[in-house]
Amino acid sequence: MLDVALLPGGYVVCRLPAGTALPPKVWSDLGAGDVVTVSWTADGLSLICPADRVPAQAVVETHWRCLRIVDPLDLALTGTLAALIEPLARARVNVVAFSTYDTDHVLVPTVRLAEATGALERAGHRVHR
Repeated sequence: MLDVALLPGGYVVCRLPAGTALPPKVWSDLGAGDVVTVSWTADGLSLICPADRVPAQAVVETHWRCLRIVDPLDLALTGTLAALIEPLARARVNVVAFSTYDTDHVLVPTVRLAEATGALERAGHRVHR
């Protein structure tokens, strides 16, 4: 069983052109519950951030809610992310997953949040709203 926190507010998945500089509003002064992740490739920059931090030039994917495993994870653990994704897949809820050094995160579409949290609870996880 995992303890999963529903982070406040909406999140977005964005795409920016390769070489784009991120404005400070994206990553500065993050609140205690906020998370931002950035991936750079030769094809472009992918950004996941709170909806109120989106750079003006970004192409934005639909709005999401972010679920985070509460306790820091040992990097040697296996199957933790799968334990979240598997019940969501069974419920046919699409996800975007990412990890930080300390824990794993899963984005679910805002319109499917009730289904997602229900699926996680049926799988034995505790969702903290």
